[in-house]
Amino acid sequence: MNLKAGLWQQQTLKLAMTQELSQAIALLQYSAQELTAFLDDKALENPLLQVEHSNIKPMNPLIDRNRRKNQKVEKDWIEQIADKPFSLEEYLLSQLKITNLSAEQLTVIRHLIQNLDENGYFTGDLNEIAQKLRVMEDVVEECLAIIQTLEPAGIGARNLQECLLMQIYYLDPNNELAQKIVSEYFIPFAEKKWKPIAKELKVTLKEIQDIFDQIQSLNPKPGTILGKETTTYIIPDAIIEQSGEGLTVRMSDESLPRISLNEQYYHKFKDQDQQVSRFLQDKLQDYNWIQKSIEQRKETLTKVIAKIIEKQETFFQKGSNNLVPMTMKEIAGELDIHESTVSRAVREKYVQTPYGTFPLKSFFTSTIQTVSDDENTSSTQVKKKISTLIENENKQKPLSDQDIVEQLKTEEGMVVSRRTVAKYRDQMGIPSSAKRKRFD
Repeated sequence: MNLKAGLWQQQTLKLAMTQELSQAIALLQYSAQELTAFLDDKALENPLLQVEHSNIKPMNPLIDRNRRKNQKVEKDWIEQIADKPFSLEEYLLSQLKITNLSAEQLTVIRHLIQNLDENGYFTGDLNEIAQKLRVMEDVVEECLAIIQTLEPAGIGARNLQECLLMQIYYLDPNNELAQKIVSEYFIPFAEKKWKPIAKELKVTLKEIQDIFDQIQSLNPKPGTILGKETTTYIIPDAIIEQSGEGLTVRMSDESLPRISLNEQYYHKFKDQDQQVSRFLQDKLQDYNWIQKSIEQRKETLTKVIAKIIEKQETFFQKGSNNLVPMTMKEIAGELDIHESTVSRAVREKYVQTPYGTFPLKSFFTSTIQTVSDDENTSSTQVKKKISTLIENENKQKPLSDQDIVEQLKTEEGMVVSRRTVAKYRDQMGIPSSAKRKRFD
C-alpha cells in the first residue's frame, strides 16, 4: 500500500443539487396560493421582480368617495345587521340572569367560560381556579353547575360521558334507563356489548337499541354549533371541458400573479459601482430562473393533466363511477419523467370537470384484479361496491367481511382479500358487522 503524500488528478461523476434546481422542484409542488406567497416574498428581496395581482384592483379614494355620494342604495334594514357571530362567552353570558348573581359568581363564571375549549368542554381545574380567584372550591363548582344549565345542552361538560348525560336529561328527565346505561355502562355500551347489559338490567336488546339511536342524535361537541366556519374556495388549476371535438384542457392562470422585470430600475443603477452592478446581476439571474421555473411548472402540469385525461377519458365523459386504475409510476413512464415529478405536479392541485372539481391525486387508484384476465378495476370502484353492499344489507344479519369478499367475486368479478375489505371499510368509516347489527 502506497502511503506517500502527493497530488493526483481524479475524474468523477456525481449529481449535484443546485439552488436553481431546488427552486424549480419547489415551485412545481407549490399550490396556487403557495406560489403567490413565494413570489410576494421574492419581490421583497429582489427589486427587479415586479409582481402584479390581476385579481386586485388599485383603489382611488377620490373616485370611490364621489361614487358613494352620487349613488343612493336602498337596502332592507334587516340586511344591514352586522354579520358578526356571537362568541361562545357572549352567548352564554346573555342567558344568565345577572340580577340573581353576585359579583363574585359573575367573576368565577366568566373565568370558567374562558376555560371551555372549542367543543364546549370544561378543561380547567376547579381547585386551581378557586385558589387563583381566592374563593371557595364549592363556589366554583356551583358556578360550573350554573353554566351547565345553559344552552346548548351539554355545554360545560368535563368529558363526553357527562356531556351526553346532560343532553339526555335535558331532552327527557324521566328517561332513567338511558341515564343509567350512560352513567354506569358507558364503555361496554359504546362497544356494543349489549347482551350482558340487557341481562343485568333485565331489558331487551330492542330497548338498548332505541337508546343507542337516541344518543346517536345527540351532539358530542355542543360548542361547535356557535362557531362560524369560513367558506373555503377552491380555484382549479385547470378546466376540462367537453366540446364537439372531444375533451379539451385549459390552464387556469387568472388566479396567479404575473411577474415582470423592472427594467427602469435595472438600467438606472446597473452602471453604478462594481458592488451594485454585481448585486443587480445576481438579482437579474434570480428573476430569469424564477420565470423559467414558472414556465417549466406550467409545462409539466399541462403534460401530466393531458395524460390523466387520456387515461381517464371514461371518467370525464360518463362520471366518477368510471374511474379506471392508474398509478403515478404509469404516468411517469409514459411521459418519460420521474415518478416523484408526477407526485409534486399533482400535489395540492385541482381540476374542474363537467362533474365537479376534484383534486388531481384522486385520479390515481391502485389496480384490483378481476375474474377476467383482460380487465382490472380500481380501488375506488371496489370501495363504492362495498358501500353499496353494506347499504343494502339486512341490518339484522349484516354482511361480514368474508361475505362481502364472496359477493364481490360472484356478483362483480372483483378479487379482493378479506383484509383489503376491512381496510377499505375502515377508510370509509364503516363499522364492523357486529357493530352494524340492529335488533329491531
